[in-house]
Amino acid sequence: MTEEMIENINDAAKETAEEKTLVEDSAEISEPAREVVFEEALEAILFAAGHPITYATLARVFESTPPKIKESVIEYSIQYNNSDIPRGVILLTYADSCQLCTKKYYLNEIREALGIKKSGTLSTSSMEALAIVAYNQPVTRAFVDTLRRVDSSYAMNNLIDRGLIESKGRLDAPGRPMLYGTTPDFLRAFGLSTIDALPTTAEEIQAMFAKINGGQNQGEDMLDELQIAMSEDELAVKESDTEATAMVEEISYEDEQSAEDDIQNG
Repeated sequence: MTEEMIENINDAAKETAEEKTLVEDSAEISEPAREVVFEEALEAILFAAGHPITYATLARVFESTPPKIKESVIEYSIQYNNSDIPRGVILLTYADSCQLCTKKYYLNEIREALGIKKSGTLSTSSMEALAIVAYNQPVTRAFVDTLRRVDSSYAMNNLIDRGLIESKGRLDAPGRPMLYGTTPDFLRAFGLSTIDALPTTAEEIQAMFAKINGGQNQGEDMLDELQIAMSEDELAVKESDTEATAMVEEISYEDEQSAEDDIQNG
């Protein structure tokens, strides 16, 4: 191989290396900066998740703080839900999270398409108990019994099984009875953003509870049983006598203790 041939090979290799470097540099320079649109990214995240995403999680993703993210999400939800663009979903905001949900209007079509069986409706007793818990939470079962004037064990257990209420700790009183409150599923079932968004008029309350029962309006009976009084369209639930409630708690505790003693002595 002549000296001239070797020189030509070296020149060719050098040119190839330089061209490769130019291509890599060009790729780096020509790649546009990635711009993330908050609203689009938020919608994508919530759509992919299919369940509530906390503001803390979103704050980490968007390198912000939960309060700022919550403010932005709430602001966007108003725009999103009131847009002229037809949508089958709505953006719901909760105390510490947000979620994309299908509109109740299309419930029948969704059930038909996905083969989802219609769940059983809530009985009047369960709705009464749920309303008492929702508007007075956290409450004990004895408190619910006092307002309804009947034993509410079955109704409360039914609501727990359906995921509408849950334990919220114990009351600092004799026997330390369990306290109950509503769940995030309750908010989603009734289309509420927070518990503060509960309706405050008789008509709204009846309509809200009719929704979960497939349009069956048992609201009037429920309002009577709950001793709900209306005054200038403002809701006022008659407060149960504190001493009576405390008495029920003590009686329940004494009955439990008596039953335990009978078992031990039996």
